[in-house]
Amino acid sequence: MATGQLIDEDPAEALAHALAARRLASRISAVREAVGLAAYHAGEWQSAIAELRTYHRMSGMQSHLAVIADCERALGRPERAIDLFRGADQEKLDRAVAIELLIVAAGARGDLGQRDAAVAMLQVRELTTDTPEPWTARLRYAYADALLAVGRRAVAREWFSRAAEVDTDAETDAAERLLELDGVVIEGDDEEEAAEELVAGPGTVGAVPAEPDADLGDAAVALADEQAIADGDEIDNEYDEDDDAQGTAATVAEDGTAVAGAADEIAAEDDQTVGDAVAADAGVTGEAAVAEERSVDPVPQPMAESGDRAAVDGTVESEARQR
Repeated sequence: MATGQLIDEDPAEALAHALAARRLASRISAVREAVGLAAYHAGEWQSAIAELRTYHRMSGMQSHLAVIADCERALGRPERAIDLFRGADQEKLDRAVAIELLIVAAGARGDLGQRDAAVAMLQVRELTTDTPEPWTARLRYAYADALLAVGRRAVAREWFSRAAEVDTDAETDAAERLLELDGVVIEGDDEEEAAEELVAGPGTVGAVPAEPDADLGDAAVALADEQAIADGDEIDNEYDEDDDAQGTAATVAEDGTAVAGAADEIAAEDDQTVGDAVAADAGVTGEAAVAEERSVDPVPQPMAESGDRAAVDGTVESEARQR
């Protein structure tokens, strides 16, 4: 995988490759692990924490607790690094992971100014093991560095020496630190000195060995390729659908123009017809109103009051008697 090949030489490029793989196969735990480790090497601490926690959930493993704790230190949260150490199930952790987590937690104690506590934390039985383990040199180096921080120079020199004895792969700069304590100055060209300054010893932020549990297998790569092909087919189908949709839209637009023209003509005719009908109705209505006014009966006069009725009745009765 390109991420594993570039992670030491170009961490930023390695992270870019890992992110590309995640877009294609985000449900593969090894991919999330690769993104997390690449982010750690690139100094993207928050992203590294998120991805490695996701990897732990997906895989059921706790193999990168030390890396996560170191990221917390880098973010200025040493208390969280110590909490991770306290909350870890030491019996279930791989011994190498447990030792690296211990080294990080001791470094976090140092960050908080608790240097004596850091020394005490590192005084474990693995420090004096007779059979060197892959992590023995790093543990002894961290212990020597912690001793030097509290001013115990002579004892620190002894442990730097013991670290150098078992550091056959030159994982640490214990030999150089030992010579430095002895007052020996090694002269070299500027490029070599600059490279040496970039080497971080155990206990330093960003110095945790961050190796994947397993390489991204062929099955994962095949799945990612299949997903990429599927995504490409979907994109092609989308383009085809877009072309069909555009063609249909053009046809509808042309038909719509024709229909709109016909509709305008029909609307004009309807407007004329309606206008004539309204005018005709207005004329008929006017004539009918005049006719109705002419045929209306005269308004009846109001009936006489009771007094007038009595007078009329009396006159009629008087005329009848005279007759």
